[in-house]
Amino acid sequence: MTDQSTFERLKNRLLGRLDAHKPYKIVYYRGFGSPTAVWLKGRVLRERDLSTPSDNDTFIENLLATYQRFESDEVPGVTVSVEAFGQTHTTVTDSEGYFEVTINPPNDLLAAYPGRVWFPVRYALNGIMQPVTGEPVVKDGHLMVSPPFSQFGVISDIDDTVLVTGATSLVQTAKLTFLGNAYTRLPFGGVAAFYRALQSGPITTLFNPIYYVSSSPWNLYDLLVDFFRIQGVPKGPLLLRDFGLNRELLSSGGHHTHKLAMIRKVLDVNPQLAFVLIGDSGQQDPEIYTQVVKENPGRIRAIYIRDVTAKDRRDEAVRELIRAADAQNVPMLLVPDTVAAAEHAAQLGLIDPDTLPEIRADRQADEE
Repeated sequence: MTDQSTFERLKNRLLGRLDAHKPYKIVYYRGFGSPTAVWLKGRVLRERDLSTPSDNDTFIENLLATYQRFESDEVPGVTVSVEAFGQTHTTVTDSEGYFEVTINPPNDLLAAYPGRVWFPVRYALNGIMQPVTGEPVVKDGHLMVSPPFSQFGVISDIDDTVLVTGATSLVQTAKLTFLGNAYTRLPFGGVAAFYRALQSGPITTLFNPIYYVSSSPWNLYDLLVDFFRIQGVPKGPLLLRDFGLNRELLSSGGHHTHKLAMIRKVLDVNPQLAFVLIGDSGQQDPEIYTQVVKENPGRIRAIYIRDVTAKDRRDEAVRELIRAADAQNVPMLLVPDTVAAAEHAAQLGLIDPDTLPEIRADRQADEE
């Protein structure tokens, strides 16, 4: 047995004694898939629910909430039952308390629920009750199944694409992450209206699924869900990653590997869909998206890269990647703002041109 596994075993035993009265908590992450396959992920912890954020919270209250998010007590080795589509599946949490399962919806799903996108799912711990109340440990959630009438899907980065993060500055990122909340974080101007237009497509009776991929840790999931709700950004699965202060996580290679793996997963469970990719120039989105284009010929409709880096520092590298995407007949645009991307999307027939005034107004309101 390795020193690491011995440490984990002793830590879990100690925490089990110290946290005997702490409630169990199932954290579910929005599942997603197609009529043929659905992917679900979550985590089991022992902690109390965080208080609801407000725009009056002090930085101390925000800092305490952040501490609670990262100082979580995971529960390894417990069996989780997952009920969806009238079926029950079981899985077991790993050493960090995470669980995941891929399930196949029934063959008559589309006929039974025509036009439906979000479906209920219930998670429960087998053989475990809450320590004080004796109640079963249950959590209800939802999963998204992309409907057959979707014209395309959208895969978007979050940091410095939807949410102002300052990812090119470690100090700025830490300040916004640890001392802010869902009310104090700022969106990029016009993002909410643009994404709503993409979700509706050129015909507003459609539903195009949107997936958000980020290298932010799963610990920030609740903050991001609240932020999207407050700002009116369309709901969709958030694909984050496990938090750990290791060399791979902090490296650009870890960032690249994670995001590429999540994008591949989205593409794999939606084999019938083409996609629009949205990111920024601050990290590796252009490099990752160019690789996705090469791996998936004919499936990428357009790529929009928000220019968030200093002039000449990244522009030439991005322009080279734009040429590589163009060779695959995929337009990749380095855009100064959301409106420029929306105008191009309207020209391609991805959004209704009548939504452009709303997007321009939304950008102005956000910037003010």
